[in-house]
Amino acid sequence: MAQYLDIKSRHPDALLFFRMGDFYELFFEDAVRAAEILDITLTARGEHEGEPIPMAGVPYHSAEPYLARLIKSGERVAVCEQTESPAEAKKRGSKAIVNREVVRIVTPGTITEDTILPARQGQALVALAFASGGADAAIAACDVSTGALEIREVPPEALGERLSALPVSELLVTEEDEARPLVRLALSALRVPITCRPKRAATPKQGEAALKAAYKVSALDAFGDFSRAEYSAAGLLLDYLSLTQAGADIRLDAPRRASHGQRLAIDPATRASLEIDTAIRGGRAGTLLATVDRTLTAPGARLLAARLAEPECDAGEIAARHDAVAFFLEEPALTEDIRARLKAVPDLERARTRIRLERGGPRDLKAIAGAIIQGAEIASVLAGNKTGLPGPLAEASRALDASRQAALKSLGDDLSNALAEELPALARDGGFIAEGWDSELDESRALKSDSRQVIAALQARYAEETGISALKIKFNNVLGYFIDVPARHGDALLKPPHAETFIHRQTLASNIRFSTAELSDLAGRISRAEEASIARELSLFRDLCARVEAENEAISAAARALAIIDVATSSAAWADEIGAVRPDIAAEPVFEAEGLRHPVVEAALRKEGEGFTANDLSLDASGAQAARLAVVTGPNMAGKSTFLRQACLAIILAQAGLFVPARRLRIGLADRVFSRVGASDDLSRGRSTFMVEMVETAAILSQATPQSFVILDEVGRGTSTYDGLAIAWAAVEHLHGVNKCRALFATHYHELTGLAEDLEHAVNLSLRAKEWKDELVFLHDVQKGAADKSYGVQVARLAGLPARAVKRAEQILKQLESKPGAVETLPLFAATSQAEPGPAEESELTRLLDTVDPDGLTPREALDVIYRLKQARTPER
Repeated sequence: MAQYLDIKSRHPDALLFFRMGDFYELFFEDAVRAAEILDITLTARGEHEGEPIPMAGVPYHSAEPYLARLIKSGERVAVCEQTESPAEAKKRGSKAIVNREVVRIVTPGTITEDTILPARQGQALVALAFASGGADAAIAACDVSTGALEIREVPPEALGERLSALPVSELLVTEEDEARPLVRLALSALRVPITCRPKRAATPKQGEAALKAAYKVSALDAFGDFSRAEYSAAGLLLDYLSLTQAGADIRLDAPRRASHGQRLAIDPATRASLEIDTAIRGGRAGTLLATVDRTLTAPGARLLAARLAEPECDAGEIAARHDAVAFFLEEPALTEDIRARLKAVPDLERARTRIRLERGGPRDLKAIAGAIIQGAEIASVLAGNKTGLPGPLAEASRALDASRQAALKSLGDDLSNALAEELPALARDGGFIAEGWDSELDESRALKSDSRQVIAALQARYAEETGISALKIKFNNVLGYFIDVPARHGDALLKPPHAETFIHRQTLASNIRFSTAELSDLAGRISRAEEASIARELSLFRDLCARVEAENEAISAAARALAIIDVATSSAAWADEIGAVRPDIAAEPVFEAEGLRHPVVEAALRKEGEGFTANDLSLDASGAQAARLAVVTGPNMAGKSTFLRQACLAIILAQAGLFVPARRLRIGLADRVFSRVGASDDLSRGRSTFMVEMVETAAILSQATPQSFVILDEVGRGTSTYDGLAIAWAAVEHLHGVNKCRALFATHYHELTGLAEDLEHAVNLSLRAKEWKDELVFLHDVQKGAADKSYGVQVARLAGLPARAVKRAEQILKQLESKPGAVETLPLFAATSQAEPGPAEESELTRLLDTVDPDGLTPREALDVIYRLKQARTPER
């Protein structure tokens, strides 16, 4: 307990997994919390200050599922291992305690275990820092499971959009920086664990020193020219990694630097609205990523997710990605062959990193071997193609080509030959080196195997000499090898002539156990052979891991090459499946689409056996006479939001390097996309639905440029009619005259259709619907011109509004339409009972109407009927 309390005092904020034999034990408050989270038994052991010590534990060999549950619940876990064996401890004295040390601290952003991490999702440990005394901000983001590290300077006002683009698992920030208003605003959109660190770790000097130490260099010129803010962010990140890795070497790939302007900017509200990788209800189902993802490898899935999260703004890079997709579309047989091989490719990125972090096992070595071998075969298939390879595929093929990467091929072959077919999870369990790979190991194993045969022969001889056929030689961890006989035969071995040979060890209720000098000598030889065998295997394992480390750069390049090929072939497979086309990238800010479709909605309709109505759209923000802004009207449920979103998603798909579901698409690259569609509130921050709407609209009107693409739906609906119309009117004018961007503005304020006719670069579009036999039929197709009405009452009927309420709504609508200037005089707040006829009156009206033949009435008779109906109502009505 003294040892435990000492170690716990150094890690007060983490649950301490204290290794004791085959269990990780937790004590005191840690045990209480863990037992509640994990639903395990809470016991007690000994006393501390007169009180029982709460205790709970999990098996060492199956700790990962428990660790995963603790991390998901927001806990941090300090893993404390035995750093010596009990035998080694005894050499220091009979009362010596086994040494224990914390070997790592597991946090949400530092997980590497496959059983805990979602294979197809990335993770990012992100540090956010500012230059000392300055306003410049930067972030350093690493994926500990793959070794990737990116450092980037970010304008403080863009922190939210950059952070939302990353798969943030844990965010590091100093208390001083967390208090900055722009940081608070950025963090409010994230739902991730935030860890505050001391300011001393986030300084330019600390960052520069930490980078040099991590990469064992005296100068950082080879990595680029870092700003003071970037140094601060790197220092904060690396300091935390050193803490969580308990001082072990930090194994990260060379840092990549990226400029803020190189990627399509998508703010958190737009990302949520478009459901790019996370659905509004949570999870991936129903998102753009889930719809287009046909990848076959975990690294490929993570790369595709990263591309969709941050599409490119570099026309050359986008064209290269499109070239790769087009190549595989034109070579279906080749694509099918490569995809069949990709199915057998393990996760090379994470296997390599676990080996580098000394957390890997034989199965990770096998994964590396399999990926290298499959990669070489894929490169060979690509090389056999008669047409030339596009740039990205040619580069990927070179990284995998066995003839170019001889050392990598040799490593893959050796790993494959060295490892047995069936592999344990941990190297210390032994048995993972194949027979015939190492002669010294084979000798140790032969001795162990021969000794077991000798034991079997010895058991047979002892049984024959004593006449006890039930005599067995057994083994356990306490006694080692021993002779076991039923109790009824025990006396025979305790008396001459066998008493001199058989040495009594233990008496049980039904058995008596013995040993002999011969058996003890043989047990010693077997033990030494097993120890020698395990020791030799561990030595060979370290040698193989060293070879992996020596080829780290080549393995990293191969892993990325496989991911690139997977994304290209999967994108081609999806494009072929749904009939997507390559977008034509224009120099000017245009959007010309024919037969454009919404990929997610279309996929959902296809499952129901229904088709999707494609639509055209033409916008031009280049300053020509064409419209750059469209006011979109039409009924509720007609598809306005879908029409708006599919245009925005088309830009994201195109700039991510994918094809787009359309007959034709020509677009100019966007620097930002904005989406203000749907209603939501933020009550935790005191924001109503309308306030959230206005905040998001304000951000769009303040930040959109002529290269941006904006979709807005129902701006102003959260307030009074006149207030809302005024706001919507002003927003349209601002987008048209100030932002001058491509924009779609959906509204039910039909007054705005007149505005669109007056603005030089605006146009009216509408979604068609038809009334048929008292039913509203949505046609879902877009036409030029404004909608005649919104059909809200008909939609209310479809939604199941009570018939009486629908009828009343129709009455009020008719009055509004007949007297548009007298809205205030309408009895909208009259009780329903006063607005509807009573049963007796309704019966009289029905009787009168039943006597009328409309087709046989003259004009004068029709007028008489009207007077009779009017007289049938009470004077009050």
